[in-house]
Amino acid sequence: MGTVNAPNLWNLARAQHGVITRRQLLAAGLSPEAVRHRLATGRLRRIHPGVYAVGQLELTREGRWMTAILACGEGAVLSHGSAGALMNVVPRERGSIELSVPRSSTARRRGLRIHRPTCMCLEDRGTLRSIPVTSPVRTLIDLATFLTVRGLEAAINAADKHDLVDPETLRSALDDRRGQQGVRALREVLDRHVFVLTASELERWFLPIARRAGLPLPETGVWVNGFEVDFFWRDIGLVVETDGGRFHRTAISQTRDRKREHAHVQAGMLPLRFTHWQVRHEPARVIATLRSAASQRRAGATAA
Repeated sequence: MGTVNAPNLWNLARAQHGVITRRQLLAAGLSPEAVRHRLATGRLRRIHPGVYAVGQLELTREGRWMTAILACGEGAVLSHGSAGALMNVVPRERGSIELSVPRSSTARRRGLRIHRPTCMCLEDRGTLRSIPVTSPVRTLIDLATFLTVRGLEAAINAADKHDLVDPETLRSALDDRRGQQGVRALREVLDRHVFVLTASELERWFLPIARRAGLPLPETGVWVNGFEVDFFWRDIGLVVETDGGRFHRTAISQTRDRKREHAHVQAGMLPLRFTHWQVRHEPARVIATLRSAASQRRAGATAA
């Protein structure tokens, strides 16, 4: 930290969310006796060995995080569930405060969950609200080691919403991290949403799926009920649209999608929507859905 002048001592504590270390106090010119006196009179409260809260006020969540970081020494950063909570990409921590420290660190503190990752490069570290913390990319990789698929999707969405990292940038960053714990799970979640086929690739993969579902060749790229659609079977009123390269839809795009679907339904048609990932990697599910939809449409036409 460097030497701190006594008049600036409490400004430092405020910058550290109400906590300070014994080393910082001594560097500011306080004697060991002066530190003991302040502890005895309650002006300092010991939270961890060598780390104190200033005054009697209860520590904030940020203060508790900062205390844990200072207690673990040089190179410690908030990580995993605690980093996710600081970034507001998960609703809460998973119990103990979690930190990552260098492999060489011998830090051990009761009540803290300390990780010693095999690889922690400079770009994995940052600060948020003056708190040392893993970067958004590294935090999401770490979260992927224990979150469910749904929880991880929510965390990715939240990171995008808070302008921490967008899904496409995140996915690109994973290419250089193969083999790192959490990367595979995170990549699988992202690929289901940001996977994109070109128009020709989409047709090349989808048309055989439609044939296997018992459907004839559809019209492609035609306008139906005021909207351009990907695939259309005019004889049974079946509309299929596909999504690629969008992890989530904005409120505006969701509204536009609903308008499209409502226009097709009001015209007596059945709209279906598949992702590019489903077309490429889950053809059996797409075939079953198309087969069921076509059967229902034909049965309805016969009944009419």
